[in-house]
Amino acid sequence: MSGHRVLPPLDHWTAGGTTVRVADHRLFVRQDGPPDGSPVTLLHGFPTSSHDWAAVAPALAAAGLRVTTLDLLGFGESDKPRRHPYSVLEQASLVEEVWRLYGIGRTALVAHDYGVSVGQELLARDPSRVTRMAWLNGGLYPDLHRPVLMQRLLHGPLGPLLAPFTTRRRFAAALRPVLGREVADADLDDLWASASRAGGHRLAPRLLRYIDERRVHADRWTAALEGHPGPTLFVWGPADPISGAHVLERIRMRMPGARVEELAGPPAVGHYPQVEDPSSVAAALTTFLTD
Repeated sequence: MSGHRVLPPLDHWTAGGTTVRVADHRLFVRQDGPPDGSPVTLLHGFPTSSHDWAAVAPALAAAGLRVTTLDLLGFGESDKPRRHPYSVLEQASLVEEVWRLYGIGRTALVAHDYGVSVGQELLARDPSRVTRMAWLNGGLYPDLHRPVLMQRLLHGPLGPLLAPFTTRRRFAAALRPVLGREVADADLDDLWASASRAGGHRLAPRLLRYIDERRVHADRWTAALEGHPGPTLFVWGPADPISGAHVLERIRMRMPGARVEELAGPPAVGHYPQVEDPSSVAAALTTFLTD
């Protein structure tokens, strides 16, 4: 891949955050925007980190929003315990603890990919806490989730044997088919650096258990999503083979009152809207969150 980078360098992003102790773990957290601004929490996907939002968060902060981003457990700059039984339910509890530490009560919620499942769990626990919600490509409906070959392999019985052999080249090769637009080599380098820090790529089989959790909690999470009374936005890359146009079709059918921003291009956006087309994502979120 080639082209101009869109994400600020990873080290610039991490320098603007801090590590906090949450339930015996250290989590990386960033706060941007005015402390008295309307709160919004951004949740990232697998296998990357909050750095995915680095080209979007400044626009939200400039609009007067108090933006909270964090690296979930096992991702980015947060702790990556090797033998930990990673769970979406635990991740949701850790987000709630971050909210408590930073005095965040009601908040808007923006989630992508893995973060979508964490967001749905938070929504199911306390829908009144989420003032409005925005979703980017993710497995909102487990029966529509189409994992790529590498995810299927890492999620299967050979996963623990294969994960240590993941390299930057293999990471990029697995990512390329899910993107609709080119991503600069420098951005790919940072995505890999974040995923692989402290041996994080070895954790993929454990983190990918979220695929099973989605099935277990499907009814509860779907009900929370479709039943939420607050404003709802979907910012979606239709060229995503994992959770693309086929998911958007059901969203439009099941949630006709929601706003939809389909990033159809040309070229159409794929699985990482906030990395592939951050300006459109930032514009859509800013309008929605300050409405």
